[in-house]
Amino acid sequence: MLNRNINRRRFIKSFLMATGVIAVSSRIGIKNAHALENISVIVVGAGIAGLGAANMLRQHGAKVTVLEAKPHIGGRLLTDWSMGAPFEVGAGWIHGPSSDNPTKKLADAVGAKYVVTDDENATYFDLEGYEYDEDEVERIVDAWEGVLDHIDSNYEVNDQRSLVQAIKDYRPAYLSDPAIMWVFSAYTEFSKGGAIEKLSAPLFNWDSAFDGDDVVVTTGYDEILKPLADGIDVKLSHNVTSINYQVDEHVVVQTDKGTFEADYCICAVPLGVLKANKIKFQPDLPGSYKASIEKLGFGSVTKLALKFDEPFWDIETQYFGITTEPKGRWNYWLNYRTFSDENILLGLSVGDYALEADRMSDQEMVDDALMVLRNVWEDEVGEPIEVLATHWATDPFTLGAYSFPRPGTTKSDFDDLGEPIENRLILAGEHTIFDYAGTTHGAYMTGIRAAEFIIDEES
Repeated sequence: MLNRNINRRRFIKSFLMATGVIAVSSRIGIKNAHALENISVIVVGAGIAGLGAANMLRQHGAKVTVLEAKPHIGGRLLTDWSMGAPFEVGAGWIHGPSSDNPTKKLADAVGAKYVVTDDENATYFDLEGYEYDEDEVERIVDAWEGVLDHIDSNYEVNDQRSLVQAIKDYRPAYLSDPAIMWVFSAYTEFSKGGAIEKLSAPLFNWDSAFDGDDVVVTTGYDEILKPLADGIDVKLSHNVTSINYQVDEHVVVQTDKGTFEADYCICAVPLGVLKANKIKFQPDLPGSYKASIEKLGFGSVTKLALKFDEPFWDIETQYFGITTEPKGRWNYWLNYRTFSDENILLGLSVGDYALEADRMSDQEMVDDALMVLRNVWEDEVGEPIEVLATHWATDPFTLGAYSFPRPGTTKSDFDDLGEPIENRLILAGEHTIFDYAGTTHGAYMTGIRAAEFIIDEES
């Protein structure tokens, strides 16, 4: 039987005490600001994990150089304001914004403003575009929760069945029920970043969460990065091609713009980059690391923001769920009018359909999404006046959005990736922490963890 133990308060408390998690603030004291005065560290990747590590190391006196392939910091955390409201290209919500959540602490430190996104404030439509009544919504959600309860009650943690197999074992008819497939797609595939055919049945819902209803940051999510990057030597548009971590107790990092040397290297690139062998490690990563990188899933979530002259939807409804085929095709929409004055609908494609959507042109994506909207609102749907879209699966510096557990994976496949290699190289990022994989707070925690290792090693 599974035992989720999702609250893990003791771990969270010890983590916060050990790291001073909001070390970005000058108000937080550092025990020994010169402990690493003669130590140099290269951080590969200027996402929240890499910048979190770099900031903490700099405050302890280390010479830190951050190498980033993209022309901007943030990695999978970037805000676009071109539509007049924040379009979050990557991470869009602070999940569980409690006082313990490291990302919430970072956001509070920059005076961020928030709006709670209320999952209950939603309207759902069937394949024909008609609204589901309350009884049907209840049936759909009960079916979804029934599968989760069945897995919790009957599956061991090492069970290698996929979520779709678990659904088939429990109620085979669910797989041919579009409404029930919608809830597994819009809720689960969106949350985990992977198709139900590829998600581990026992592990997909066994991670941890902080308390509190999810929020969007109306002042821009990427503002939290500015204090982390302050004073850091970040070299943008530097694509790392190799990392040699056994050179006379040093590391040598090769980029397309030159070579860099340091005492340590923290590699905080996305899992997709590691999977594609975009970086050559010398020597090769240990076999167990390579095996875990291969085993972990890495999917995508495609976002499409459509701005209209006038709203054709109920502006007070926060979410619209639309049953679509194939599964995952623009089946969840966020209404910006619930937190801004802009007439924007944000559509989401998830699961395997996100991988297809990412390979579309922006115009193909818009045409595809408008077909879904017009199935509900018909001729009321005009042409958008502005469009923004994401293509994470085809971005050469990410090759996906976030990690997920596949059948046969274990928790240690995530966690052990964060263990130091030869005491010189440390991998960091959301894919190196099972409990908080796929989140900004998880990524940040792994950056702090990597920095802590170097601090402890040199103390």
